Amino acid sequence: MSLSSWRSRPGEAVIVLFAWLAGIGLVAVFAVIVGFLLYRGGSVLNPGLLFGDTPPLEALLLRRPVFDGLFPALVGTLTLVLLALFAAVPVGVAAGIYLAEYSRGRLRRLLGLLFDLLAGIPSIVVGLFGLSLTIFLHHHFFPRLFPCLLISALSLAFLVLPYLVRTTQAALEEVPPEIRLGGAALGASRLQNLFSVLLPHALKGIGSGVLLATGRCAEDTAVIMLTGVVASAGIPHSLLGSYEALPFYIFYISSQYADRAELQRGYGAAIILLLLCGLLFFASRIIRRRLARRFFHYPLR
Repeated sequence: MSLSSWRSRPGEAVIVLFAWLAGIGLVAVFAVIVGFLLYRGGSVLNPGLLFGDTPPLEALLLRRPVFDGLFPALVGTLTLVLLALFAAVPVGVAAGIYLAEYSRGRLRRLLGLLFDLLAGIPSIVVGLFGLSLTIFLHHHFFPRLFPCLLISALSLAFLVLPYLVRTTQAALEEVPPEIRLGGAALGASRLQNLFSVLLPHALKGIGSGVLLATGRCAEDTAVIMLTGVVASAGIPHSLLGSYEALPFYIFYISSQYADRAELQRGYGAAIILLLLCGLLFFASRIIRRRLARRFFHYPLR
């Protein structure tokens, strides 16, 4: 924007300046947080933090258990996030498609209000619901069911479901009318238009919702601490068993650390959790691009 344009439109100049300052501020805050974590926990980032006294290859091949490392918590977190996404993404995307393309009138407004209310429920309430449901099922139908990995994954799936629904709905509704009507003008059915035209153009927005859900599943502590996570359970061997998770380990260490070295391990766990989230985000973007090219034949930018 030239200097004359800035003078002729001062309101727009103020908005642009504020946007730049806000963006720089967010980047600076993120850099400070990451730098602080690296400063406090960077010295403990070594194989011993993950595997303890167990040889890394033996631990990766599951030949020997890890007793003094974060490897079980890392595996538990990754398993938990994948299970929650597998449960939530198909339902959330399908519900978002229904809201955007098929529901009308009062039903659409009612469902939209319902999902907005669900999005505002605190995570601790979702955890209490999962715990109460487990107790009910244990006493009436499944005596061997206790708080476990499966209950935690389903509770997290319920927690992130509204975000997936709303982002899918918004992504489909933002498709331009000329693109939306293009498939119908060429004789495509409603279902063909949905899969061949609308979903490819909305895939970027849907992927953003999946990324948001991934981060929420990976970092939430209130839900899992009530539905199955424990401090020391080892590698999860069953969906109905207990497990370890990095968010709970960070919470546990930060509230009950015994010395400076143990607190540094908590900072190291936070760095590993950030790296895991980054890895999951990167994998989600790759999967989204391959889906677009293989099934929709539509290159994403």
